[in-house]
Amino acid sequence: MADKAALARSLYDAFNNRDFDLQAEAVAPDGSLTIVGTGQTFIGPDGARQYNTMWATAFPDGMVIVDRVIAQDDHVVVEFTGRGTHTGPLVSAAGDIPATGREATLQFVDVYEFVGDKIKTQHNYFDSGALMAQLGVGAVESTSAE
Repeated sequence: MADKAALARSLYDAFNNRDFDLQAEAVAPDGSLTIVGTGQTFIGPDGARQYNTMWATAFPDGMVIVDRVIAQDDHVVVEFTGRGTHTGPLVSAAGDIPATGREATLQFVDVYEFVGDKIKTQHNYFDSGALMAQLGVGAVESTSAE
């Protein structure tokens, strides 16, 4: 059985290298990736490819740095930082966000459950409000003229 911490860590190198096939191969056919804040779920290897392509399309220069990996039994937690420039459309649960040209830096946490050497579940946590603020997207305060 593969070292799950090393396997999880390799997924972030794969993202940086845009090796979405390697990421997809790590996911069980019925595995799921859920963005916890929105409930958006991606299923199986194709879902993993879709999720990672979504970020790479929105942030073509985007890179991630693994900050911490914690592993116990069949579970691995990865804290990481993502940085990039929003030069492509970002598909979100609330609709597509057109490119803003702004740079963003976010902290993420992924919680994995493995069955053997395949990802059964991945829960992704990040502050979508911080992302929207950095991109200059969201509710604009209105002022009333009196």
